[in-house]
Amino acid sequence: MDTATALLAALQSLQPVHLALENESHQHAGYYDGKQSHFKLTIASQAFDGIRLAARHQKIYALADEFLMSKGGTIHALAIFAYTPDEWASIATSPDSPLCASRRNNNNQA
Repeated sequence: MDTATALLAALQSLQPVHLALENESHQHAGYYDGKQSHFKLTIASQAFDGIRLAARHQKIYALADEFLMSKGGTIHALAIFAYTPDEWASIATSPDSPLCASRRNNNNQA
């Protein structure tokens, strides 16, 4: 099972009403076909009702932990956009991921 599929399966425990995982590895240095190192996660779940953003991210990282490079996985970066169902209904789109460090530095020199 590839990393994206395994991560999506793990996130199902949050019973999301919306779940999208986008592989953004092609936007980063060292990309090769099939690389799974940088992802953008957009998720809406009732599990986030009444909790702050940091706690939402903690719930996600607890599920994603084994897939992170620090734990021997392939994910170097995970941009997380976590919403309650009501928040998601009001926006229905996630923002762009932040630029990686190398792209931020290149933009500052322009």
